[in-house]
Amino acid sequence: MIDTIFFDVGNTLRVVVKDAAFSRAAEDELMRLVGATEPHDVFFEKLEKRWKVYRKLAKTSLLDASEMELWSQHLLPDYPIDTVCAHAGRLTRLWRDHDGRRVARPDVKSTLIELDRRGYKMGIIANTITETEIPDWMIEDGVARYFKAVVLSSKVRIRKPDPAIYLLACRSIGSEPQNCAYVGDNPIRDVQGTRDAGYGMMIRIDEPDTIANEPQEITLFPDYTITTISQLLDIFPPLHD
Repeated sequence: MIDTIFFDVGNTLRVVVKDAAFSRAAEDELMRLVGATEPHDVFFEKLEKRWKVYRKLAKTSLLDASEMELWSQHLLPDYPIDTVCAHAGRLTRLWRDHDGRRVARPDVKSTLIELDRRGYKMGIIANTITETEIPDWMIEDGVARYFKAVVLSSKVRIRKPDPAIYLLACRSIGSEPQNCAYVGDNPIRDVQGTRDAGYGMMIRIDEPDTIANEPQEITLFPDYTITTISQLLDIFPPLHD
């Protein structure tokens, strides 16, 4: 019986909203912090190229660098290491903001409240390069109390779809894998990881941007596909009368 639900965050609980002014402000602040003297477009073209190289490495190795390693070894190895390391956490957040604002889907909080009322334990398993963004969002949106375990690749250094990160989450929350469900958007790593870890259920939220950016052939399929988080309430009944 499923009594525990783990969630992805990016493109699952939260989505990116494009905001040119917000992104430009983040870019300007990032350049200021590291003392960049290159033209804006040259600087960010360089960062984008290095980011793609790092992403390929991380996806292949299924290991994530720490924030200090990310900036000092991969993204800005040509800048003073003391400066980069001193601001690594802030740089990561600004790099994320460079994509746009990340906001919760409108039905997230109400759904979490109801799933909690129905007796489910809930947690987060997410690939992310920042150690603070997700915990800060949980506090700001008033949903931290609903998550009993938060497992981030930036902290544990293991990435999805390695089954080890899913099993670590099970141990953290005190549930057996067969009693756990996972809700995510990626048709490759989220489905594969949960299957390999022995989870009892996988639910994929249909996110067009994820499908468009997924280069691999899709050969594994979830137990359910949803289009809104609130549809989870049709899948998970109350655990107790």
